[in-house]
Amino acid sequence: MSDSAFYQEHTLELIGLHDQVQTSVNLLDSLEGFLSKFQKDLSAVSGQISDLQNRSKDIDARLKSRRKIEKPLSNLLTEICIPPALATLILDTEVGEPWITGIQDFEGHLLAMEPRTKLKSVKDLSSLGEGLRIVAATKLRLFFLNLLTPIKTSMSTNLPVLQNSILLKYRPLYVFLLRHVPDVAAEIQRAYTGATRTYYETGFRRYLRTLTAVKSRSSERSESIAAPPKMEEPDVDWDRLANATLEGSAATLAYMTEDKAFKEPTEALFRSMMMTLLDNSTVEYAFVVKFFTKDPSPPPPRSPLVSPTTPRSFMRRDSGAGQESTFDADEATPRAKQMQVLHEEGVSKEDKAAAEGIWKHIFDPVLQYCDNFLKTILDSSPAVTPLLTMIRLNDAIISECSVRDCPPLESFAFGLRLVMWPVLQKDITGQVDSLKKLIDSTTAGYLTKVTIKDNHVQAIARRYAVLFASWTALTVDEEAMIFSNLGRLRQELSRLITMQANKIKDPAQNASYLVALYEIILHFFSSQSNGRISTHPKAQSEISFWREKEDQARRRIQSIRK
Repeated sequence: MSDSAFYQEHTLELIGLHDQVQTSVNLLDSLEGFLSKFQKDLSAVSGQISDLQNRSKDIDARLKSRRKIEKPLSNLLTEICIPPALATLILDTEVGEPWITGIQDFEGHLLAMEPRTKLKSVKDLSSLGEGLRIVAATKLRLFFLNLLTPIKTSMSTNLPVLQNSILLKYRPLYVFLLRHVPDVAAEIQRAYTGATRTYYETGFRRYLRTLTAVKSRSSERSESIAAPPKMEEPDVDWDRLANATLEGSAATLAYMTEDKAFKEPTEALFRSMMMTLLDNSTVEYAFVVKFFTKDPSPPPPRSPLVSPTTPRSFMRRDSGAGQESTFDADEATPRAKQMQVLHEEGVSKEDKAAAEGIWKHIFDPVLQYCDNFLKTILDSSPAVTPLLTMIRLNDAIISECSVRDCPPLESFAFGLRLVMWPVLQKDITGQVDSLKKLIDSTTAGYLTKVTIKDNHVQAIARRYAVLFASWTALTVDEEAMIFSNLGRLRQELSRLITMQANKIKDPAQNASYLVALYEIILHFFSSQSNGRISTHPKAQSEISFWREKEDQARRRIQSIRK
């Protein structure tokens, strides 16, 4: 079969195959176009995905930055936005314990607004804060002035309780005024100082008037060591010497003086005055330092508001010028609170100087009354031993002022010391001069000559022993001024004894007289010291002096008998 016949026989099949090939070619062309379009679309989608990825990264970065400022922004909003509850507390409630934490929170909001006043939102809030500040200042002013009313109206008001249980509790409210409304704080300070000045002035005036009345019931005056002998010569009064210390009996209370038969020695009255002044003035100074000084930094905002606490109970008993308070076991006493204040750190020199100024304004009248009372005592010419007792008590007051950290009272006590020491020196010099005058009178002319009897010499020796024992008991250290004056007295006493013995012409009787007299003097020292000053170096030296005198006289007797 030829090729032509073959093709003719399979023409239809070949035509069908051709059509199929053509169809496949067309399909391939169509597929090529589709793939080309798909490739273009895919490229476009890839570009969009890349854009989305870039946008996603940008959004993620912005989200991270927002998260960084989210907490500070939240804190800022918390600090500058005044909660409705806080605004309601200030506007619609009376000042009370919830105000303590409320005002501290409010102050935190005010301080947060101060550096951001240029922001519009903060400006709007600042006007609200200013309005609340004015309302709070108005209410706090009335609140504190009302708290001071009992001090102005009644002397029976227990001032330490008012200070420690009420005023110190509300001190954060005063500190808020001190920082944000200083004019109102200054007004409250003036009101307090004026009220307490009158309170203390009235109390001490009445109290010292009663002490003056008690003093007038006693006519004790300084007596010369050379005075004629008495039926009964006084011994060392150890109970009276105890008035030189802060320990021991309490101060005389005003109601005790109502008994017309009640008497107290001069030094005990001085001690009552100084003890009352010490307790009242140191507690007052501690309160002034604690209450009126500004805190170094304002507190941070706190919330929620604290609910009121139950006030602690107390009992008190009034006692004229001062009051005694008894607190519950968990309540700090005024003295404990005071020591807590005095050991606190952070009070600047400027604040302490301001506190001293307030204290002086309050206590100026009281200090003047105390000065006048001391002047009354000194004008009445007290005996030298009571005067030294007062000086020693005043020294103890100075030391206690240093412990309690009350510089203004310490300065006042130093002033009293400078007043009393010259008086004591003058009095003891007068005692020495009186003894000299007595001795010189025995050698004067016939018309003015004085004859001294043995009992007079023994009385003078006894008085010297009493004076020496008393002064030694009042002197812990070997104070030169004290013992130099006692040495001058001893020198004159020794001269008097020698002069009295020289009246006896017989040497043996003269020496025997001296031995007997020295034995009496040593007995006086032994009986008057009562074993309380035997270990004092000056007491041992004094006894050794007179014992040596006795031994010399005994050796003279033995020498004469040989």
